[in-house]
Amino acid sequence: MDSMDDKGITIDLSVQGMSCTACAARIEKTVGKMPGVEAVAVSYSARTAWVQYKPDQIQPLKIMEQIGKIGFKAALPEHAKEGFEKERSLLKLRLIISLILTAPLLTAMVQHLAPFAKIEMPSLLTNPWLQLGLATIIQFIIGLPFYIGAYHAVRSRATNMDVLVATGTSAAYLYSHYLVFNADRAALFAHEVPLYFETSAVVITAVLLGKFIEASVTSRAQSDASGYSKLLNTVVRVERAGVMMDIQTEFVRENDYVIVQAGQVIPVDGIIASGESEINESLLTGESVPLAKRPGDPVWAGTRNDSGALRIRTTAAGHSTMLSRIVDLVRQAQRSKSMIQRQVDTVSAWFVPAMLMLSLGTFVLWITVADPGNWTMAFRCAVAVVLAACPCALGLATPISLVVASSRLAKRGIVVKEAGALERLAQLDMLVLDKTGTLTEGKPRVSQVHTTFGSRQGLLRLAAAVEASSTHPLAIAVRAEAMQAGLVPPAATDFEYTTGKGVEAVVEQRKIGVGNASFAATKHWTFASASIRSFAEERQQLGETVLYTSDNNKVIGAISFIDAVKPYAKAAVTQLRKAGVTVIVATGDHPAPALNAAQIAGINPTQVHANMLPEDKLALVERLKEQDYKVGMAGDGWNDAPALAAADVGMAMGDGTDAALTAGHITLLQPRMTAIPEALLISRLTVRNVRQNLTFAFIYNALIIPFAACGLLQPWMAGTAMAFSSVSVVGNAIRLNARLRKAAVQPS
Repeated sequence: MDSMDDKGITIDLSVQGMSCTACAARIEKTVGKMPGVEAVAVSYSARTAWVQYKPDQIQPLKIMEQIGKIGFKAALPEHAKEGFEKERSLLKLRLIISLILTAPLLTAMVQHLAPFAKIEMPSLLTNPWLQLGLATIIQFIIGLPFYIGAYHAVRSRATNMDVLVATGTSAAYLYSHYLVFNADRAALFAHEVPLYFETSAVVITAVLLGKFIEASVTSRAQSDASGYSKLLNTVVRVERAGVMMDIQTEFVRENDYVIVQAGQVIPVDGIIASGESEINESLLTGESVPLAKRPGDPVWAGTRNDSGALRIRTTAAGHSTMLSRIVDLVRQAQRSKSMIQRQVDTVSAWFVPAMLMLSLGTFVLWITVADPGNWTMAFRCAVAVVLAACPCALGLATPISLVVASSRLAKRGIVVKEAGALERLAQLDMLVLDKTGTLTEGKPRVSQVHTTFGSRQGLLRLAAAVEASSTHPLAIAVRAEAMQAGLVPPAATDFEYTTGKGVEAVVEQRKIGVGNASFAATKHWTFASASIRSFAEERQQLGETVLYTSDNNKVIGAISFIDAVKPYAKAAVTQLRKAGVTVIVATGDHPAPALNAAQIAGINPTQVHANMLPEDKLALVERLKEQDYKVGMAGDGWNDAPALAAADVGMAMGDGTDAALTAGHITLLQPRMTAIPEALLISRLTVRNVRQNLTFAFIYNALIIPFAACGLLQPWMAGTAMAFSSVSVVGNAIRLNARLRKAAVQPS
């Protein structure tokens, strides 16, 4: 899928043939050097490549050809699942054949074990020529992809798991091949000459088994991660010029009318033109309670129409919908790399060459120091070192866990835009909350109107005119109150906005202003009556927000607003405190309503900062970071944008709007407070799982390789252990999925 970016065009490709994360790094390095390619990111776990390129310098076909030249196959994303399943099916076929051909060779392996050395085996199964034939088929037919992968890696001056497998198994096979043709015939058929055909065969079979299990669980993880794609309708019913027709979703135009029957998934973003229904948005936002929708209400692609038929005026369709943008953001997070992953990639880059050198060193030490002249023992230990080395366990430790976590978060309406944000979130110990729309519902309503000049309706009429084009929640509340009173605001001109304070405009040839106390002081407004100040103080003591209204720089009245604290806000704050996170409120509102909201939510009054402009919030975040706190910022994604960007983790509290997706590092599609501690818990479980994987991978290599070098492991044992170390890491990452299902913070 192509998409335009200010730096060029981006395309997602599926990639087949990767054997480990070193292959992904090689593709990144090769494609990144191509003229016209601006950026590239390859995910081994997702089997995808994301490329940003200049269309006037290079085309996707050229990029795909270059990937093919280094031993992989690139395809467009619509063929990704088909290609991955084809690759997995071929892997399964190779595994089955390898198991069948390896079974007879296991008899020779049994004879190498002391407890079974005296057991008589059928002479046919232990015949060296049969072993040679079976091992040759496994080595050069079943194992051919390992050689191809190793060839392309070495040709690119790189190494990967294929190099280790091809080197180790070839050494075992060729050594045994040499003995078959050069050893004493009597000793050979009397089984007095140790052959290692079973070693190469068992290792290849074990590696194939490990890769098949890995591919299967990865496929399951990818299926979970791409669950949003199941919500994308391909065919919709559209009404054009009174005629009903079924067309592809991508051909739906803005302002088309789409008909959605009860029980169907809504295919477009739009506004309900007619009909009423309950809309289930759980698959998109994580909110389980269906919402009643009426004409004029917005709806989103991917949500389900539970009851009545709807006629929807389209505002976005196809790749422009919020659902498609969420899918893109989830993919972006899965292909990005955390700091841990970057460090692991650095280690993996030199791991294989180091293991090959260690194997050579092991051979030299055995033949010269440990057991001089014993070529068989030296060879066996050197091969065991190569077969024991496992860069895949290291490479898989992080990405699969992040794929599982990002998909689980997305299903809860929490969209993570980069893997690093998840890692930083786990370290959070300070959270700055905006009040309106974050701690409170963000949907204030007018509580009282006080005026000393004219009527209540007259004041509302003027205030609504000044607030006619503002998107601030208080402005929306003023307009709603005026509409409910049946008032028609006059036209206003010459608007002058001061962010976070107020607005002035010319209405009926008078300069009318609406703003808070700070705005009134800045504009040097005078008060027509002391009763206005008394009204403001009284309402603020009750925890309400107050805006003053002026006429030609004279305050003629005030409007107070109630904004309820969100349900379960206190439960969320309690959960955050238990997790070791200090919660701070930073708001542009007056201290009294800010303190009232904080008290209801259980936040310490000393942690409340009122009368703050956007730049003040930014300064607060930067000051906390200078004090070595890991700072999170949660805001509405508009006025809080500078602070969201500056925080270690910026969390934009969405309300089902597309704009929320553009702010912060994490977007909470449903602005529920419990989503914050829930995301924190999931991030900590994920980082813990990654660390468990890395710990196992390092311990495995730290223990197994010395055992192999010291001659305490047979080569086939080392190879089998290597294969299953990757499986265990993948299995632990998949186990994370079960834990994350239980990670929702339950309100109390």
